[in-house]
Amino acid sequence: MNDAHMTFGLSEEQRQMRASVLGLLNRVLPPAKIRALDEAGEYPLEAHQALADAGFMGLMYPVEYGGMSGSYLDLAVLGEALGYHYGGIAQAYAITVIYAGMHIALHGSDALKREVLPKIVAGDMRLALCLSEPDHGSDVAGIELSAMRKRDGYVLNGQKIYNSAAHVAHNLVVVAKTKPGRGYDGISMFLVDASLPGVSIRRLSALGRHTTEANHCFFENVELPADRMIGEENSGWRGLMRCLNVERLNLAANGVGNTRRIIDHVLQYAKTRAQFGRPIGKFQAVSHKLADMEIMWQTARAQTFRVAQMLDAGLDPVCENAVAKAYATEVNWKAADLGMQIMAGAGYIMDQDMQMMFRDARVGMIGGGTSEIQRNVIARCMGL
Repeated sequence: MNDAHMTFGLSEEQRQMRASVLGLLNRVLPPAKIRALDEAGEYPLEAHQALADAGFMGLMYPVEYGGMSGSYLDLAVLGEALGYHYGGIAQAYAITVIYAGMHIALHGSDALKREVLPKIVAGDMRLALCLSEPDHGSDVAGIELSAMRKRDGYVLNGQKIYNSAAHVAHNLVVVAKTKPGRGYDGISMFLVDASLPGVSIRRLSALGRHTTEANHCFFENVELPADRMIGEENSGWRGLMRCLNVERLNLAANGVGNTRRIIDHVLQYAKTRAQFGRPIGKFQAVSHKLADMEIMWQTARAQTFRVAQMLDAGLDPVCENAVAKAYATEVNWKAADLGMQIMAGAGYIMDQDMQMMFRDARVGMIGGGTSEIQRNVIARCMGL
């Protein structure tokens, strides 16, 4: 893809950011390192720190806490670049900075922001979000992990599951019930030191994203002071909703970037792999698959960047954002599936990158609100 086409409409600073982050990751996280980390199931600590050292962790945080107060379009540019390099580093960034850290940035007390945000920016603190439970994933209103008042604090009891990178997190952002019973008005959020007595974390073996492995987290009589609450008591649902615009935009941008990586990878193979005396890309059965991938990618990218511009304009594009998240992550998976078919045996064996991209892409339609939940949101926006 022509670089001028990729950067059309971006400011000079955004073009420089894109080039900078791709150059940085090519140095600290080359393909051989990615394969090794994936096989070992190790978090990309060196790349995380390199992104922090370059200032990228603070992109969306206020200047007064060490951030850059970046725009939503800035985030889309960065998210796309991270997704293009490797889905695992895109997710690693998002887990600390957006899924968990954005709750501190948007809703934390001034003291909590001053304590946590500069450490995230410096790379000295990794976070993880603990939301889903064994019996409650999409049904957030039904979560059961309880936070009961005790003198000047709270006591947490319950479980969380599918918590990406919790095993390498210094602190966990835990969504809990402070008012018994079902309903969105009894949800609160807490910052929990992962080393506290009563906190235990068990890694889960997942199909993909081995460098940001999922976890099962247990909280048994975990005592917290009141100042560990993020935002007001029983206001956690509103806090979660405010963060969704940022989260969904980032996930869409990650999906767009990773789709482009898959296309570039498979296109190179199709131009050099010969069968029946010519490159396989010259066969219509292959070229049309690649054309379909290009159509999907261009459409997903246009929608994602449009959502970023709408957010920067002060709009609340709930429907458009749900469209972007659902479509971009579905396109990512479809492109991986088509890429696997084009590369055939070369894509299927484990010492090639295609199988990893295939495995890693599938979670996009599950995490951050399933494709089904996005369609529920879209249907509501349509008055259904």
